[in-house]
Amino acid sequence: MAPNPRRPKGYVGSGHVTIGSDILAVFGVVSLPKQTLGDSLHARLTQVKPDGWYPIALLLELMDTLEQKLGHNALRQMGRKLFIASHQEHVKAVAKSASDILYGFDDLYLRANRGAEIGGWAMLTFGRGQARLDKTTPHHCMLEEGIVAEALNCVGVPASVSQETCFRKGAESCLFTISSFVTDERWGQAR
Repeated sequence: MAPNPRRPKGYVGSGHVTIGSDILAVFGVVSLPKQTLGDSLHARLTQVKPDGWYPIALLLELMDTLEQKLGHNALRQMGRKLFIASHQEHVKAVAKSASDILYGFDDLYLRANRGAEIGGWAMLTFGRGQARLDKTTPHHCMLEEGIVAEALNCVGVPASVSQETCFRKGAESCLFTISSFVTDERWGQAR
């Protein structure tokens, strides 16, 4: 399967690698991995170690395969599993509000991704129960929706995560809208 060649504005990806636990999150979603992913991709995944670093191309191929075979809900679920495996412990130790999560999302991305010009996350607006983020990572947007939603759950803030624009549909970047009925101290303040 050919990977999606589109990339967001500013993304070059020189030496872009990702942590193995991100890749292995697929096993929390796919019940028959060899049958679903195919022999070749499955064989490569069995060599991945949770704390190893791997070319982003492997994760991108995996996301494209999941989208084709299982659809967007599987990618969202993988994003939730990825957050739990790669980030939850750290986030629980440092974040107390949605504000902490959303303003720190680029740092979260950089904890699991290395390289030059690998894109990132930027806060556009933050208000009472509402926020907008710009995403220029190459990761599939549905996976990212799952990561954002699970990260917010980690601080007790259930939220709706959706996209205004998507680089996979021709936009320069992905604009995420986050909304929640939580507006107390768990939501936090603008910075």
